[in-house]
Amino acid sequence: MTTLTGHLHAALQLAEQGVPVLPLREGKGPMGNCRACRKNACGGRPNMKTPGPCTCPAPCHAWAAATTNPDALTSTAWAPAWRQAAAVAYHPGGAGVTVVDLDNAEAVAWARQSLPATRIVATTRGEHWIYLGTMTSPNAVRPSVDIKSCMSYARWLGPGTGPMAPLPDVVRALAVKEPAAVRPASRPVTAAAPVGDGQCPHRSPAYLERGIAMAEQRIEEAPDGIHKTVYRMFLAVLSAHGRCGCLTDAHIKRLFTAAQGRGESLRHCEDAWSNAAAALGI
Repeated sequence: MTTLTGHLHAALQLAEQGVPVLPLREGKGPMGNCRACRKNACGGRPNMKTPGPCTCPAPCHAWAAATTNPDALTSTAWAPAWRQAAAVAYHPGGAGVTVVDLDNAEAVAWARQSLPATRIVATTRGEHWIYLGTMTSPNAVRPSVDIKSCMSYARWLGPGTGPMAPLPDVVRALAVKEPAAVRPASRPVTAAAPVGDGQCPHRSPAYLERGIAMAEQRIEEAPDGIHKTVYRMFLAVLSAHGRCGCLTDAHIKRLFTAAQGRGESLRHCEDAWSNAAAALGI
């Protein structure tokens, strides 16, 4: 059985209260996703509102790894994760709640003017406002405001203060956005073929597919700093393929779709793509 570290002890107390928990590594991210669990393939299916089941031997895919099972939490498979854990997280949707994550003083001031009072937990830079009820979990619903509920995780920072109010329509409405067609950059990527025989020196479907798939994966699995991650991945793809004619609209659409799946707007995607192209002189 795993030795009861401080984080594990806290996790077991939460699990006993019906709160699904998981360990967080340094930097507030979940333990590294394994390839077998990419896109929740092992049990955390996208339509699920509660954790897994997961057939993996370790907690490896964020919110879907959260559990209330004390035997799983104290098993030898989870022992390395708890030894490395820097904090405890929980799955709000699995606990039946929604967290409005207010990341700075301006966001907190907006909430005090715009949202019904509810239970509040202080964070490093702002506050978590916790409501009873679940919903989807979009990021960046307004400046410095994220929603964490179904298919998401939040750091456990204590029980908070004040009574918990029912999830109000004004919070649900934050997740409603005008539909936007996912499309590639506002202007197509054009580049001349390399000088020589006119053939791309690395024109290989497998090489290009690996590059696009790796960029998609890193965007999808970025624990935080999504804006920077998207820009870096766009820059990497353009650096490798932007001048030789390999990229197609379908490839760019895949990258935009991955970024928008993490909450990036179409405008942010287009800006990141344009800025990466400009940085490379394309």
